[in-house]
Amino acid sequence: MPAAAGGNGSASGDRRESETTHVLVIDDSAVAREVLRSLFSEEPGMSVTVAADPLVAMAQMRTRRPDVIVLDLEMPRMDGLTFLRKVMEEDPVPVVVCSGLAAAGMRGALRAVEEGAVAVVAKPKLGPRDFLHDSRVMLVDTVRGAAQARVHRRPTAASAARAEAGATTGPAGGGDDRVVAIGVSTGGPEALRAILEAMPPSCPGIVIVQHMPEGFTRALAERLDQLCAVEVKEACSGDVVRPGRALLAPGDRHVVLARRDPEYVLEVRDGPLVSRHRPSVDVLFGSVAKVAGGDAVGVLLTGMGDDGAEGLLEMKRAGATTFAQDEATCVVFGMPREAILRGAVDAVFPLGDIPAAILRGARRGASRDRPAWRHRS
Repeated sequence: MPAAAGGNGSASGDRRESETTHVLVIDDSAVAREVLRSLFSEEPGMSVTVAADPLVAMAQMRTRRPDVIVLDLEMPRMDGLTFLRKVMEEDPVPVVVCSGLAAAGMRGALRAVEEGAVAVVAKPKLGPRDFLHDSRVMLVDTVRGAAQARVHRRPTAASAARAEAGATTGPAGGGDDRVVAIGVSTGGPEALRAILEAMPPSCPGIVIVQHMPEGFTRALAERLDQLCAVEVKEACSGDVVRPGRALLAPGDRHVVLARRDPEYVLEVRDGPLVSRHRPSVDVLFGSVAKVAGGDAVGVLLTGMGDDGAEGLLEMKRAGATTFAQDEATCVVFGMPREAILRGAVDAVFPLGDIPAAILRGARRGASRDRPAWRHRS
């Protein structure tokens, strides 16, 4: 599958928002293709072409290389995973997987993320028009974020933090009164895997907002739980935040931290989009700032937009230790960049250094003698 003239597999990470984003939709449903074509065509700065299957798409890509591909997984002649592998091997292009909510569809979507897809959106529940009307903002933002993604292999965090994690047992891992709050979007599942695989069972309790559709967050939590030494589960109201446990906000619901002495617990809530997202990182971080104050660590990872930047600033002002992922290891540097520009970040680290930084930050706890912002590489 040769690239169009001038194509570059990593160029999408340097796109300017003023440029036109060309979207290629690959779906064997004529209705879905038409609805997606109409939606993206109406968006400023977007153009769209459609293909009924990967073979048609590959022919189109020889003459015009897309900035982002929206890909169905179950198609005739060539399935989506096979096509995705081919793209990633020959000429990487950011791919957003459009998957069904059935168990097989969610497993396939997570497999696609492991194979290089940068994001997942849900297939229609009642019909493409109803789905797209209700989810237009988040869908378009996902595709815009994917168009800016760097599609290359990213380092894992496990080796960088193993010595730190191995030396951390019992209270040294952070103790019962420490909370780690993590916000992440585009490129997040693999970043979360790298971090959580490096966490020891004694690590402080972790709460995560990952921008992902309803249903897929449960599948992601179950997958991470299989891979990690810590317990990982999709959050429910009343879940206790405790050492050795990571709780993932359910798709389409906000999560907030509450204190029910002697424990921290989560509340799962409905509500409008906040910072164009539900769940919103700002909602989680704001609640952590109010409830945990200096007994928290806030971490903002790869993702487009500014969700979490204001919340991380609230956490810092409340005495929390705050980190951001560096540009070189982000799939999209938008969210961390916004937090840095607002002065919300104590330190910036490559993905591989973040687990050890979390454990050090949790041990430091509520210390007011935090260093000024600095960059670590």
